[in-house]
Amino acid sequence: MAWAQAALPGVSDSDRERLDQLPVQTLPRGARLFAPGETAQGFAVVLDGRVDVSLTGPTGREILLYAVEPGQSCIQTTLGLLGDEPYSGEALCMTEVRLVLIPAPLFHALMARSEAFRSFVFRALAMRMHDMTALLERVAFTRVEARLAQALLDLDQNGTVAATHAELAARIGSAREVVSRRLEALAKRGLLTTDRGHVDLKDREGLLRLAQVL
Repeated sequence: MAWAQAALPGVSDSDRERLDQLPVQTLPRGARLFAPGETAQGFAVVLDGRVDVSLTGPTGREILLYAVEPGQSCIQTTLGLLGDEPYSGEALCMTEVRLVLIPAPLFHALMARSEAFRSFVFRALAMRMHDMTALLERVAFTRVEARLAQALLDLDQNGTVAATHAELAARIGSAREVVSRRLEALAKRGLLTTDRGHVDLKDREGLLRLAQVL
């Protein structure tokens, strides 16, 4: 399947042909791409689906660092390949995922000879660093209620958010118990209702106002 032209525009015809020969892998939801302590074996290009990359602290508290969707990159993999550092986070497929893994030797060869490939990698790395800085700012300077309200709005699908309290906690960099208490408080204010595994949004405007409170 010819995927390189759409995913990596500007690479030479010979490099594109070599990339197109790499197998397209299909991974089920829940599959793990990497775990802490492992080393990067290649550069994954996501064609379809979503991969969440999270970090778990010594106390078991988890935070969602970022999601990798088509056209995006994994900063942990990039830094691992460029700096020869092991993974500190974990990557899980949140949907069925189709991806191509560019082996480490080919990745380094392309970085050395292909300006288009280097530009793609460094541009994606810069965007990820911007996202990580924004995440740090939100966790450090934004109230839990505001972060939770924004997460609910971001995940809204026709008035319903399909996420557990633990998943919401990881997304906003808080603890599950804290999220549970905040959801209960928001429910008492009539902004939402909760059930096992999902949240129904009742007042989007109220949540939007809350999300804008620092």
